[in-house]
Amino acid sequence: MSRIYYAADSIVAQKNIFTYPETGIGQMLPLYLKRTVRIQNHAENGRSTKSFIDESRLAAIYNDIREGDFLFIQFGHNDEKQADPNRYTEAYGDYQINLEKFVNVARNRKAFPVLITPLCRRQFDENGKLQDTHGEYPEAMRQVAKRLEVPCIDLCTLSFEAVQKAGDEASKQWFMNFPAGQYPNFPDGKEDNSHLRPEGATYFAGIIAAELKKLGGIYADLLLEAPDKPLSSAIEP
Repeated sequence: MSRIYYAADSIVAQKNIFTYPETGIGQMLPLYLKRTVRIQNHAENGRSTKSFIDESRLAAIYNDIREGDFLFIQFGHNDEKQADPNRYTEAYGDYQINLEKFVNVARNRKAFPVLITPLCRRQFDENGKLQDTHGEYPEAMRQVAKRLEVPCIDLCTLSFEAVQKAGDEASKQWFMNFPAGQYPNFPDGKEDNSHLRPEGATYFAGIIAAELKKLGGIYADLLLEAPDKPLSSAIEP
């Protein structure tokens, strides 16, 4: 049995019925995986690389992860928050240093690290152009991946392209952006352009799965075998 340990923030974290329809990517990724693959979802709301480490969450992974396992590492949303010293890291400073710590945990345990750049936010300007909100962080992660020779799934770029193509209105179905009266947990509606609904979590998990297939070898071996069907989600805007 293969195990994927997923270290990340609320974009990936396990949600529950009381926050439905909010859904983490880690909940939907198993749809693309073989039944012999298990997700150990350590993602937690609001965490950055710094707070995840400071709260000993990486230490917990170190104590449990074993040879042949995988460690998926996806952070950025909360590392960017300069007003919060408990979470903020500089992109070309502690963010890169911390990412290397995650990679070292996997490698010290003979597991396989995979870096995943942060999901884009759905933020359009008045002309319908999607705005970049992550600044230097995705490139900082790409540089760590290159230097350490770690696979990097560029979810930031791929999700940005998908959301821009879908457009301002249609892309709402992927995010927690909906009118009043649609969901009992949110009777007044919601305008959250970071967190995902089931459709979005499924779609973006499909992007990750498709990139794992491109990596080939042990990464592709995690996935269901359906050569006549695309790995990306069938849910289109």
